[in-house]
Amino acid sequence: MEKVMFGKDLKVDTELNAEVEQALAQAGEEQLLPIVQLGEPVLRQPAVAYEGQLKRKTLAKLIEAMHQTMLEAPGVGLAAPQIGLGLAFAVVEDHLRDDEDDPREIAELPFRTIINPHYEPIGSQCASFYEGCLSFEGYQAVRKRWLDITATWQDESGKAHEEHLHGWPARIFQHETDHLSGEVYIDQAQPRSLTSDENLGEYWAYDPVPTQAAEELGFEL
Repeated sequence: MEKVMFGKDLKVDTELNAEVEQALAQAGEEQLLPIVQLGEPVLRQPAVAYEGQLKRKTLAKLIEAMHQTMLEAPGVGLAAPQIGLGLAFAVVEDHLRDDEDDPREIAELPFRTIINPHYEPIGSQCASFYEGCLSFEGYQAVRKRWLDITATWQDESGKAHEEHLHGWPARIFQHETDHLSGEVYIDQAQPRSLTSDENLGEYWAYDPVPTQAAEELGFEL
């Protein structure tokens, strides 16, 4: 029988649980939570490891609300600090696009909750692409990330998982995991690559590899 770490409400923080329940009630029937923006201290503070601070039913409702909020934004990942909650978990999900030759190597990433996630690079190969963040609305920048990682996390019951992620799914996992240590993608992005979403669509979106952007905006890949 598998060991279930979060299966009993033994470590519930009753005050925090009540705050989360109140936030869920305020989210209404659509269950859309406010996404905090850069400048909010919670985005710069290391998240606390999740050890069952929320009741099982509260966690389940929160995960569903985070999923709906992520999809509505729209986004492919949402970390708890982005909704103002300093606990170490996130939700992720992405799907294949129509372009099979996309150099970003986008692949299916089924919906999952990643609790206390961690990653380690496999090899030394990196890739640089534009990426954005729901907590830095309206802008994107080029960020170099590991192409292959070993990703580890726990699910809602506390079961441990390990998986080799490659390409765009690896980028998503790194992005959301970094949030939990107080890092935002822009911290290590190419500053001169920063562009508004409007200008990205106007000038750079036609080629996912930002070679021309690097030449014209003056940054290195």
